[in-house]
Amino acid sequence: MKERVQADFGLAGLAVMGQNLVLNIESRGFSVAVFNRTAERTREFHDNRCAGRNIIPAYSLKEFVRSVRRPRSIMLMVKAGRPVDELMGQMLPYLNRGDLLIDGGNSLFKDTERREAELKKKGFLFIGTGVSGGEFGALHGPAIMPGGEKKAYARVKGVFLKAAAVSDEGACCTLVGRGGAGHFVKMVHNGIEYAIMQEIAEIFDIMHVGMGMPVPAIQEVFDRWNGAKLNGYLVEITATTLRKMDEETGRPLVEMILDTAEQKGTGRWTSQSALDLGIPVPTITASVDARIISGHRKTRLVTARRLGIRTGRIRSSVALIAKLENALYAAELISYAQGMHLIARASAEYRYGVDMGEVARIWKGGCIIRSVILNVLRKAYPWGEHLFQSPSFARTLKAHARDLRQVVALAEGLHIPVLCLSSALSYMDSFARKRLPAGLTQAQRDYFGAHTYERIDRKGYYHTNWD
Repeated sequence: MKERVQADFGLAGLAVMGQNLVLNIESRGFSVAVFNRTAERTREFHDNRCAGRNIIPAYSLKEFVRSVRRPRSIMLMVKAGRPVDELMGQMLPYLNRGDLLIDGGNSLFKDTERREAELKKKGFLFIGTGVSGGEFGALHGPAIMPGGEKKAYARVKGVFLKAAAVSDEGACCTLVGRGGAGHFVKMVHNGIEYAIMQEIAEIFDIMHVGMGMPVPAIQEVFDRWNGAKLNGYLVEITATTLRKMDEETGRPLVEMILDTAEQKGTGRWTSQSALDLGIPVPTITASVDARIISGHRKTRLVTARRLGIRTGRIRSSVALIAKLENALYAAELISYAQGMHLIARASAEYRYGVDMGEVARIWKGGCIIRSVILNVLRKAYPWGEHLFQSPSFARTLKAHARDLRQVVALAEGLHIPVLCLSSALSYMDSFARKRLPAGLTQAQRDYFGAHTYERIDRKGYYHTNWD
């Protein structure tokens, strides 16, 4: 009887991310068994991209599980939600106690914690793992954010560290914490990503609409910025996308794309989770709102006719471009600060045990929000729950905040919406105030609901008959 060939690692779910991750892992010296719900995709992948590689195709779940060497490590790269539960449920009858399942999709952290608890009762190990870097990162090295028990991570640590991107501080992978920590950190990563993308779009809008700069000139600006203090993946791909011309019209392709931005939900989850934890992330929320507003295109077209608000125009200058650069830098700093504040509070609330400095470290390579700005975060940690408490971070932000303020004022004067830039500025100003007008809010609450209030001159709770 022919001996069964078994792989070091298994991966189910062969969309582009899954395929590229398989090729990445195999290139690091590991054999990989693969499976997809539709056998045709498995066959196509194996016949076209796996030539000469140590990759074993399987066309049934039973065959797939048996193709992985025990104790098994199997990664699921499928759509978040019900598909993950369904695939796990179908796979469990073929697994053995002690086998490890890894959810590498963008799952909600609460689902991850539920699945870990359920599998633990049945004798299985589980890791919820955030993977960031897109198709390119999956193939050449993503940032990997696993969360779970140490013994589970130890099983797959060798594979992850070799498959991950490498920055000047090492492999961009670490066990970020217990339970759903991996998917929580990835969720917030995506929230920060939403914010920075919208901030870049608003800066583009100021240049293109408010200053009348043609797209090729703006592309050159982003190219320069990417070579300096704004160096980062999102600025880099902005320059690349602005360079692309539409073959049919000869115009920049970005001008031909319908102005409605879609989303898959992780940005919204970030805002919802922040509300649950009592952490303000207004810039991240504003970026979600901006995408939602863009989707109401018919209403926007009608409103534009009804209100007749005209966009102003200002002359471009070297000094103004420099202010835009500093404004974007400050807004990005604030976006990172909001996300890191949320992670820190979640770590304390859910007892994840997240090392905030390590999160900043593994984001330095492979992931979508990788940027030299992360060096500012690395220098700031460890320092309290909020980055604003760090002297070095505060100094860096202060050096750029004035230009953010001037750019927001400029945009408002030109009638150019800057939801993220303005929310970032107000967020900073709110934290910088020794006294906020919330005392009036408490007085109002006490008036209509007898909710009581505290005083600044003595302890205790008080109620006043305001009439």
